[in-house]
Amino acid sequence: MSKDRLALYLQDAHELSQGIELVRYAEEKGFEAVWQAESRLVRDAIVPMAAFASHTSTLKVGSGVINNWTRNIGLLASTFLTLDDLAPDRILCGIGAWWDPLARKVGIDRSRPLGAMRETVEVLRRLLKMEEVTFQGDFHQVEGVRLDVVYGRKTPRNVPIYIGATGMMMMELTGEIADGVLLNYLVHPDYNTRAMEALEKGARKAGRSIEQIDRPQLVICSVDHDRKKALDAARKMITQYLGQQPHLMKASGVSQELLDEIHRVLSWPASEEEIEKAMRLVPDDVVQMCTASGSAEEVKKKVRQYIACGATCPVLYPLGDPRLMIDIFCEGYG
Repeated sequence: MSKDRLALYLQDAHELSQGIELVRYAEEKGFEAVWQAESRLVRDAIVPMAAFASHTSTLKVGSGVINNWTRNIGLLASTFLTLDDLAPDRILCGIGAWWDPLARKVGIDRSRPLGAMRETVEVLRRLLKMEEVTFQGDFHQVEGVRLDVVYGRKTPRNVPIYIGATGMMMMELTGEIADGVLLNYLVHPDYNTRAMEALEKGARKAGRSIEQIDRPQLVICSVDHDRKKALDAARKMITQYLGQQPHLMKASGVSQELLDEIHRVLSWPASEEEIEKAMRLVPDDVVQMCTASGSAEEVKKKVRQYIACGATCPVLYPLGDPRLMIDIFCEGYG
């Protein structure tokens, strides 16, 4: 029987020095990858990725996810070339379409996100293959551009491209053009069934099958010896996301009535008082519906549900003690 795949997900809850220690510990315990978030205006993904890559030797290091709007395509390609120089064949490029209202508030018009993503993936992939690229699209225009390596490796780089898709149209595009999908968190396992159908539909357009598309999935994991403490930590997280990120609201499986209630008390960015007030609206069953929360057996059971519904590798986002979570999962979840 093959070993269960496991990956770690980090945002900004830990100091970078602690994050480095956690990824080293995860590598020691058999985890295959770490994915670094870049979503809110708090911590960029590239600096932590470089730190994690330089302190590990086998762990894959992914962006989970950067957006395709704010980095020029040439800079994006050279950034991942540089990361691959640091950790050859261990870098994963995860790209997402970002979200409003954040993008709008910093001057980004996310019109035609599917077209923008298609162009980004095409040009980025060609540049990382060390091709000379001329491309005149609606979102990217390059003329006779190549990665101008003088002293380093001039061979094509092995940097798989994952799309952080949530909506089904982006999921279908992912199946058509990407090496993998980074499935979102705060979704019910039933969401995966629809996601797999969309991925398969897109894959058929490219003459391939869904089995050729890697499908890691972000999973909020709140585990503690004190079950109530674990549930309350996840409740706070789910409340903030459901109140602030509309694209996750649609995929979460949470009733529209509850979402409307949460929205009436939460703004963006939310105050601590607003979050505390909104948390009282979220019952335990909703917390456990779209997170892996509670006892050790409960969180493993939830992860197995996501895997049964099409995910290939849980990417565990630890709430509470991350080492406890790593220890609980290092022997697998099957």
